[in-house]
Amino acid sequence: MTAVVEVQELRKSYGKVERLHGITFEVQAGEILGFLGTNGAGKTTTIEILEGYRSRDGGRVSVLGIDPAHATRAWRNQIGLVLQECELDPVYSVRETVSMFARYFKRPTDIVATIEAVGLADKTDERVGHLSGGQKRRLDVALGLIGDPEVLFLDEPTTGLDPVARREMWVMIDGLRQAGKTIFLTTHYMDEAQHLADRIIILREGEIAAQGTPDELSRSLGYRTEVTFTPFEGMALDTLIASIGAPVTREDSLVRFATDSVQTDLELLLAWAKDQRAQLANLQVIRPSLDDIFVQLAGSPVGMRQSTHE
Repeated sequence: MTAVVEVQELRKSYGKVERLHGITFEVQAGEILGFLGTNGAGKTTTIEILEGYRSRDGGRVSVLGIDPAHATRAWRNQIGLVLQECELDPVYSVRETVSMFARYFKRPTDIVATIEAVGLADKTDERVGHLSGGQKRRLDVALGLIGDPEVLFLDEPTTGLDPVARREMWVMIDGLRQAGKTIFLTTHYMDEAQHLADRIIILREGEIAAQGTPDELSRSLGYRTEVTFTPFEGMALDTLIASIGAPVTREDSLVRFATDSVQTDLELLLAWAKDQRAQLANLQVIRPSLDDIFVQLAGSPVGMRQSTHE
């Protein structure tokens, strides 16, 4: 894979306070990177440097082979921005708004197709002021996509949306991944990061606390997937232990065991159940929660749903 974002020893200070302490990471072409951290961790500072809107004090930064500090018009035509807050003129229609933004780009995408891609085909002639919160957020994404960017920065794309609108936004972002877009995603919702991100970086006090896939982060902290089911009458625990070859416990009216090889151990479990002529009631596979990982690496999540200005 090719790295389209490269950051080495990035540093930034405000007065005597150093916000970023020499962080290093990459974003590969076509992946969704989840960039997480508590308030004040340095997320917004990092994003603004990558977008070319804030200077840095040290280190090297490259986005699509260009230093954002020396961004050209051609480079900006390859970058899409979906800001956390975007105030659009409420009197213009969806089509008019997207058309105005399209004029800023050398080779914009088709306006109608872009509106359809974000699920606003039936709102094309609706005034922006009449859109719901979720529809306005979809319009924000349309404006980020109208230049056909290679890299899209999504800053808190679902903040303030109801659960249904959030899930619809997830489907749309998944579609962008399928279209080959590289996405730099910041979010305060751990379930969102776990669902969307191919890889995650957790920032803590201006330093990278951890990076990797959710499964890699889980394993590095000793978290394992847990399998549970309700015991059946006459169940012999020792035969299950022998079949799986791992510790199995029976407590709180549940049989449970931890595994790093989910598919293999599930196959062994189901084969054992078939041999026992038993149905496994309430069978569940519980993956480690990204909330647990985040709390351990970055601190309490309480502050995550407060103001995100850094």
